[in-house]
Amino acid sequence: MSDLTEIWLVAAGSGVTVGLLGLLAGWWLRHRSLRWQLAIIAVATTLTILVGVQAISRRMLISDHDRSVALIVTTAAALVSLVVAVALSGALVRWSRSLREDVRRVGDGDPVVGGRRWPTEFQGLADELALAHERLAEARGREQRLEESRRELVSWVSHDLRTPLAGIRVMAEALEDSIATDPARYHRQIRGEVDRMVQMVDDLFELSRIHAGQLVVARQPIVVGDLVSEALAAAEPVARARQVTLGGEVPHGLQVEADPAGLTRVLANLIVNGIRHTPSDGTVHVAARPVEGGVELAVTDGCGGIPDTERERLFEVGYRGSAARTPDNPLQDVHTSRAGLGLAIVKGIVEAHHGEVTVDNVGADAVPTSSTGCRFRVLLPSAG
Repeated sequence: MSDLTEIWLVAAGSGVTVGLLGLLAGWWLRHRSLRWQLAIIAVATTLTILVGVQAISRRMLISDHDRSVALIVTTAAALVSLVVAVALSGALVRWSRSLREDVRRVGDGDPVVGGRRWPTEFQGLADELALAHERLAEARGREQRLEESRRELVSWVSHDLRTPLAGIRVMAEALEDSIATDPARYHRQIRGEVDRMVQMVDDLFELSRIHAGQLVVARQPIVVGDLVSEALAAAEPVARARQVTLGGEVPHGLQVEADPAGLTRVLANLIVNGIRHTPSDGTVHVAARPVEGGVELAVTDGCGGIPDTERERLFEVGYRGSAARTPDNPLQDVHTSRAGLGLAIVKGIVEAHHGEVTVDNVGADAVPTSSTGCRFRVLLPSAG
């Protein structure tokens, strides 16, 4: 056997022996601090060199003095390595504790301090924690707004149901006691109140389908002009009762691929909403035009404009402005009282088509006054 082969075998044997002992120690201390693991790495590395040098020096018949020199050098290297390992392990422990504190702050909703404080891997985790904090903050905000909307919805639906039910009860008692001066009128009023409650229940059912993701969109080619004409014709009695003028402007032959029932409901809700908030002798106008990537539908009314604070919440479930709280004439508003659900349904249907609905003030420099209105824009993208 050559000298080099013998040296390789001795060095490998020493390294394997010390390495196995190091792995055994690491497994035994696996539940302890990271400081111990780094110390074991430093000790195993230096012991491998120390044992190997001592074993080979004995095989090479080196003098005791030279062997002592090698032992001193390797021992000093071992001590320095151990000190460096302890210092680095202390830093890693501090970094891990700081990262753990950031995780706790994210769980508590407290902000996470950014900046480069750690090595690249830890900094990557810190950046992800900061992003997670932002997403959690947004989710908490959405949850809070949804909870507020739910409370408002329950309050407003209870109010809108209690009023017609009380009226129906009074009129029914009057009919039972034969004290109604005009029974036919009472029957018409009862029918009108029932229709209004049925429509409210239908809106609630539609909204539940939207939120549950069960709204099925059956796309097919639709002539926009025919759709707008039908929606205007259906809303004409309500507009006439309120003395509001309806109008429309659609390019000839304009088509869009959408769900007919869903798009009809979107237009009906927007038109009726415009009629309801437009004063007498006002105008509600529907327009459509092709745009890049799809078709835009716009419904413009004379509502007087919407403040920015209300416009931001206009499409939330159950939200209604103060003017929409109670209709002036329950019979006249049978088709317009929707407990703040109409625009939420519009948004749900449009988003199910992968579209977008927005609202802006128009007229008089878009400042909310009696001479301004608002325009609802529905962008429906091309299918594909």
